[in-house]
Amino acid sequence: MLKGKSAIITGSTSGIGLGIAKGFAAEGVNIVMNGFGKPDEIEKIRSEIEAMGVKAHYNGADMTKPDEITALVEDAEKTMGSVDILVNNAGIQFVSPVDEFPPEKWNAIIGIDLSASFHTVRAAVPLMRKQGWGRIINIASAHALVASPFKTAYVSAKHGLLGFTKTVALEVAQNNITCNAICPGYVWTPLVEGQVKDTAKARGITEDEVIKNVLLAAQWTKKFVTVEQIAGTALFLCSDTAQNITGTSIVIDGGWTAA
Repeated sequence: MLKGKSAIITGSTSGIGLGIAKGFAAEGVNIVMNGFGKPDEIEKIRSEIEAMGVKAHYNGADMTKPDEITALVEDAEKTMGSVDILVNNAGIQFVSPVDEFPPEKWNAIIGIDLSASFHTVRAAVPLMRKQGWGRIINIASAHALVASPFKTAYVSAKHGLLGFTKTVALEVAQNNITCNAICPGYVWTPLVEGQVKDTAKARGITEDEVIKNVLLAAQWTKKFVTVEQIAGTALFLCSDTAQNITGTSIVIDGGWTAA
């Protein structure tokens, strides 16, 4: 059903985004990658995805710059012939008490974790409407539903992303386009690894204590979420079975938000 369709996946040179890219490629979806990294490493990843039998293209748009985001979507349509699936995954994090939170860090997190999704969706929706089919998936977080200390910008951005998801879903509901959010708990990625170090510093505890008593303490399964589980959920949201699921969030958090 998805073979031959094309997906833009932001933040897909590592972590969750790369896992989603590989999951979609395995189902025959052409991939437009975006994210940070050394050119040779990005090319290696792109080649590995293309070796799965699909087209793979990289666009290094800066997700803080609206003009570059618009150009990313235009480039994807030109290169692949369509923009069928949009996965907004790009994100950054910074941990600090609110009274010490640098304004520039607040602006950067809101810009990449929230505003970038507005700009991609704004550019992609007309293309999806024209072709009569589209799937938008916003990678939010359990922090779209609950808060944690020292993460004012991230929690604010993810709460906003969930509201954005609901609103877009209503606007495109009659165009055979769905818009949903996936809200993972803690996934072991480079982003979370960085959080461990920052949280240890902010709380004055060891990194092992952060993992045991802060991160996995919230997840009742005591297991990190895997990128493969998130990719599988994203694929489900693009399936015929999920065509009437829109404007909602699927939570993959080991029971965190149930408590």
